[in-house]
Amino acid sequence: MNETLLTVDGRPMLRIERRLGHPPEKVWRAVTEPAELSQWFPATVEMELELGAKVSFDMGDEGGPSVDGTIVELDRPRVFAFTWVDDLLRWELRPHDDGCLLVFTHTFDDRFGAASFASGWRQCLDALELLLAGQPIHHVRPSAELHDSLVTAFGLDEGTVEATPGGWRVRFERQVTQPAESVWKLLVSDGADALAVGGAVPGEFTVAGFRPGAVTAVERQTVLEYSWYFDGDDAPADTTGPSGAAGPSGVAGTVRWELTTGTGHGARLILSQTGPEDLVTERSRALAAWRSRIDELAAQLRGMAD
Repeated sequence: MNETLLTVDGRPMLRIERRLGHPPEKVWRAVTEPAELSQWFPATVEMELELGAKVSFDMGDEGGPSVDGTIVELDRPRVFAFTWVDDLLRWELRPHDDGCLLVFTHTFDDRFGAASFASGWRQCLDALELLLAGQPIHHVRPSAELHDSLVTAFGLDEGTVEATPGGWRVRFERQVTQPAESVWKLLVSDGADALAVGGAVPGEFTVAGFRPGAVTAVERQTVLEYSWYFDGDDAPADTTGPSGAAGPSGVAGTVRWELTTGTGHGARLILSQTGPEDLVTERSRALAAWRSRIDELAAQLRGMAD
């Protein structure tokens, strides 16, 4: 795998290398001439090849509104870089054997979108190689399997732990490969109409070892939040059980599932679980349990791909 996720000046940067069996001058034309660039790049591009010149990107009917950028680096036929809104795209061509080495970098802000960016760019660079070889280009949607393999390779399947006043929060953020509607349908199954504050939590939203209480917030296809209970002799003394009385079975915190707008073709899943500092051992269990559950969900979503 030639994709690497780095952090440069506090921003995520995707780095991709490709060895191409074509001289730098030929690849340079494919990278900088709008008529050729627009055949493999994910937008129709218009520009004058001058440092500081404006670059216009037309994403087509399904890609959203047109946006602009600026050429910020130009060293013929070696380096070409421009901005795309707040992102920076840079191509560097290095002579290598009978062809050249293409070093592409994409600097952006949305770290959890990196797998979508990388899988998309792999498809684009495959198309670039077809163009250079004079072969027809067939644009296809990046596979869910490729996307999720990059999630793992970049460590984007790992959760984080945050300190909160009097406790902790475990948090996962993950780009998924299906839209929110499909994810929600999979999670709630046939119980969608019964979801309401105070009601029962569907099993798909839970993990073993953390007993769910009642739903505390719900927004269709967007949010499900519920309380969870700790069952054990070391339960915090100030927790309360379902009846409101303190005891060994008490409300320890909340679990929240949220589906937001994602990068690419799917939704962004944000899952968090809070707990009290008394139950610090449960924090590690929550990290492991939720990582496994989200991996399981991702596999189910891959199975739904066309």
